[in-house]
Amino acid sequence: MNQVSQTPRPNHKPRPWVDLLVSIVIPSVILMKLSGDEYLGSTWALIVGLAFPLGWGLFELIRYRKYNFIAVLGVISVGLTGSIGLMELDAQWLAIKEAAVPLLIGLAVLVSTRTQYPLVRTLLYNPSVLDVDKIQQALEARDAEVEFERRLLNASYLFSGTFFFSSAMNYILAKWIVTSPAGTQAFNEELGQMTLVSYPMIAIPSMIMMIGIFYYLWRTIRRLTGYTLEEVMSPHLHQHQEQGGDQSSSK
Repeated sequence: MNQVSQTPRPNHKPRPWVDLLVSIVIPSVILMKLSGDEYLGSTWALIVGLAFPLGWGLFELIRYRKYNFIAVLGVISVGLTGSIGLMELDAQWLAIKEAAVPLLIGLAVLVSTRTQYPLVRTLLYNPSVLDVDKIQQALEARDAEVEFERRLLNASYLFSGTFFFSSAMNYILAKWIVTSPAGTQAFNEELGQMTLVSYPMIAIPSMIMMIGIFYYLWRTIRRLTGYTLEEVMSPHLHQHQEQGGDQSSSK
């Protein structure tokens, strides 16, 4: 009897430098340097430039089957940017779009706090990062579940605040930098500049806020359970560390 072999789903490993290169650097260079008529022209430069983050986002979604809300919104965001440029809509719509995407995510985080599955649990307090069962047992033993849930709710509010910050900054940057009519070389160049500037002015501060929220969550876990961060790390993270240590010692 023949057995049908199924190809295992590949594990997704974060590649921040590849993400930065494909989603920000390459599109920005194309939009700023190749939008002239002597190169690609404004329309084709916009199509080629946005094809990189759009294609990369779709590749990540399909290959790793990470059909999550934020990833899908990212693909939609790039598609909307291209539509605004190709349809030559007013630049005001770009500012609205840039603000709308993180605003929707922030609102989704807030709404999720009223459900059984808050997004902060999915992204920060989940079994792939922390040993949730071990933490839960310690909370029950110390009768600290109510206080922990209250602090987890505070973390959700802080988490949504990072997206509201991004929304406001995206709108300000878009209004400040992109002032030329859509469909022109100047529009593409300004769009490239905005993409480059948004990383140090928005992405890095948001990342620092996220680290601060995780630190707040970890301090809460430490105070309420008595465990250190290493003691409540997910078991599979410990296995990776041990395997890495074995490989280094065998060399």
